[in-house]
Amino acid sequence: MTRLSRSFGKDTIIFETGKVAKKSDGAIWVQYGDTIVLVTVVVSTSAREEVNFVPLLVDYRERTYAAGKIPGGFFKREGAPGTQEILAGRLIDRSIRPLFPDGFRNETQVVATVLSASESNQPGVLGILGASLSLAIANLSFAKLIGAVRVGRVKDNFIINPTDEELKESQIDLVVAGDKEGIFMVEGETNKVEESVILETLRQAQSAIRELISLEEEFISLVSIDSERHFSICDPTEEIEKEVKDRIWERVKAIESSWGKEKKEAYLEKVKQDFLEEFLPNEPQKEQGLLAILEKMKKKKMRELVLLEGKRWNGRVPDEIRSIECEVGILPRVHGSGLFTRGGTQSLTVVTLGSSADKQVVKGLHKEEISKHFMFHYNFLPFCTGEVKFLRAPARREIGHGFLAEKAILPVLPATDSFPYTIRLVSDVLESNGSSSMASVCGGSLSLMDAGVPISETVAGVGIGLISDQDKFVILTDIEGLEDYLGDMDFKVAGTWDKITALQLDIKISGVSLEIIEEALAKARKARQFIIGEMNRVIERPREFLSPHAPHIVTTAVPQDKIGVIIGPGGRVIKKIIQDTGADIDIDDVEELVTISSMDEESTNRALEIVKSIIQEPKVGDIYSGTVKKVTDFGAFVEIAPGREGLVHVSELSEHFVKNVSDVIKVGDKIRVKLINVDDLGRLSLSKRKAESKSDSKDDSSRERGGRSRARDDRK
Repeated sequence: MTRLSRSFGKDTIIFETGKVAKKSDGAIWVQYGDTIVLVTVVVSTSAREEVNFVPLLVDYRERTYAAGKIPGGFFKREGAPGTQEILAGRLIDRSIRPLFPDGFRNETQVVATVLSASESNQPGVLGILGASLSLAIANLSFAKLIGAVRVGRVKDNFIINPTDEELKESQIDLVVAGDKEGIFMVEGETNKVEESVILETLRQAQSAIRELISLEEEFISLVSIDSERHFSICDPTEEIEKEVKDRIWERVKAIESSWGKEKKEAYLEKVKQDFLEEFLPNEPQKEQGLLAILEKMKKKKMRELVLLEGKRWNGRVPDEIRSIECEVGILPRVHGSGLFTRGGTQSLTVVTLGSSADKQVVKGLHKEEISKHFMFHYNFLPFCTGEVKFLRAPARREIGHGFLAEKAILPVLPATDSFPYTIRLVSDVLESNGSSSMASVCGGSLSLMDAGVPISETVAGVGIGLISDQDKFVILTDIEGLEDYLGDMDFKVAGTWDKITALQLDIKISGVSLEIIEEALAKARKARQFIIGEMNRVIERPREFLSPHAPHIVTTAVPQDKIGVIIGPGGRVIKKIIQDTGADIDIDDVEELVTISSMDEESTNRALEIVKSIIQEPKVGDIYSGTVKKVTDFGAFVEIAPGREGLVHVSELSEHFVKNVSDVIKVGDKIRVKLINVDDLGRLSLSKRKAESKSDSKDDSSRERGGRSRARDDRK
């Protein structure tokens, strides 16, 4: 067993191998404070020559015992990975995938298992460190050590690997992975910060990453590793590649930058078909290799056009943004809708408003459950790329893109105390040719304003790409699918006019420098402002009123000791309010808040009046509208609020003598009464006589309060 323990940041980090999971090709026990993650890697001995991608599978699993919990549900065991597990797995995958060379076809599985979880350290970052070390121990000849940290910023102070409590106060939450020279992956959100703050965050992260890699190098030097395992790269031989190049490269070189995208694609397709018809009949087994060579030539030509002529595949210059079209209010029955089209990418985004009962409860390794009042769901439909596929549950990509869009829009949403709605955004991608997640952000902003949700600013997003060759590089604004696939970087940046709210960086080369990132951020800011300008032409600010199809929602604070009164014995009081008004009522006993919602404003306000009458302590001299509940020889009991009754003595029924109470009132009658006394036991004495007397009566309209929610009549 090999073990290394060193101080890092505010805690101690421990790397250990050789004790557990010894059947795997590489196993690392990573501990930081009380958080422990076991990361293993297994690599198949044979290559899958029939595939044209790196067959890397990354799984991240959280054991509930890690936080001292038993899983919920009938089976009481962990099931399919949750959203947070999928997102953490994506972070590991995106961090280590650039390490694998083109043509690597051996199946590789990385499994990160959270064994112990504290509230001080989030385990996802430890999974990246463990994956890096486990690949190195697996004797992969191409393995390269990388580091990863989470960075926060509280009161202008940067914090490496902040605790959960520190993240609640942080302006920034970024996960950064890279090597000593450059950055591989960035994922995170901000509470609207400038580009300069992002750059400084990355500098802090890079410094910490270099320190971590030094610790990893020290650890690897202590591990007894067998000779390196060399894997064959499934690339065509140099002879075949030279033969293909000699035959068709001159034809590929003939493509001119002035040609349109369609003409280039049609020309290349003709070159490919001519070549395959000539070459394949004699050697059909080489089809995959030949297609790979043709793809390389297309990539080389595309990159030459950018680097040498400043022209992209579709004829745009590097800074040019595709044509933009925006529409709102195109779906008549929804609460708000936006259609955002940028070039060949199109998102239909729809907002639905619900009550607090619709909020999402997120369970995980947290000490407490997390309630989400805002959700963004992203759907990538097969027809958006002209493909035929089964419609299945959202995959990792869909979940990741939806979460990125959610982080981008969250900072501009109103607080729940002023806008007590649960908000769900759904983006259906109808066309896709690059940056569909950023189109979803734009569509989401449009639909929120169309719904009348009072967001503070318009939010937009754009994808930034990179074409590099040794010391020369070109930044591409608003990348298409081909530029993402054959380029070196996919940098998604979302934010308001002058602030960043979310970003995601993935690269396909061995790291990018801060200088490249700085220029990319500047390009993204300029592009974002242009896109917001186009969006503002259609809708510049939220509509004044909500959709008439949205529910009417009001909230009122309630003292803790009144919650039981509102609910009543066996829930009888709250059930009766719901039955009588038709409104839905949700009580949050932690926040001491009652939320009332209904599709009818009158029902909402009526339920609010009843709840407030329960909350408010009866005041001597006030007049109430009550219901006669019981008639006796000496008077009648009148309910002035659910669960609150008082006695109207026979002498207080009328100005005249009353012999029989039932001659004046009957059970079920609605009468006005005045509270004339509250005794030491809290019993109420009421008077019908004084409520009807002109000299004693007083206007109680000020006590009959009701909330009015915003309702929109005109959706144009």
